[in-house]
Amino acid sequence: MAILVNKKAKFDYEILETYQAGIELFGHEVKSLRNKKASIEGSHVKVRGGEVYLVGTTISPYQPENVADSYDPERPRRLLLTKKEIRELSQYEDKNGLTIIPLSVYNKGNKLKLEIAVARGKKKIDKRESTKKKDTKREVEREAKHRLR
Repeated sequence: MAILVNKKAKFDYEILETYQAGIELFGHEVKSLRNKKASIEGSHVKVRGGEVYLVGTTISPYQPENVADSYDPERPRRLLLTKKEIRELSQYEDKNGLTIIPLSVYNKGNKLKLEIAVARGKKKIDKRESTKKKDTKREVEREAKHRLR
């Protein structure tokens, strides 16, 4: 069950490959995520110095009055991946036109996981086509529903 979903990701990007990563968080950030007090839209993943970071994600404080003054809700958060996956992601990041984006945050057992994807940005024409496909699919489902009555 997904806690947070980046709804615009599949509309704005063509997903090429997905990965599952752990997230290094503070305790109060985990509570905030489970209460859905966060946003992953507009964020991306960077590979620097053999480590992978989630950049641009906002996690609001769980108890705003009880948080340290030095807490930054938009700080880069380290992702936990294998060395092989980090190597693959760094190769993808070097290629022109590809980016690494978060798709969703979800529970796996008692741990929080982040699904990330290597993606290529869609052009305006591609976005129109995907909107058109979605509309026709909705129309077909509507017609089938009326025929069953």
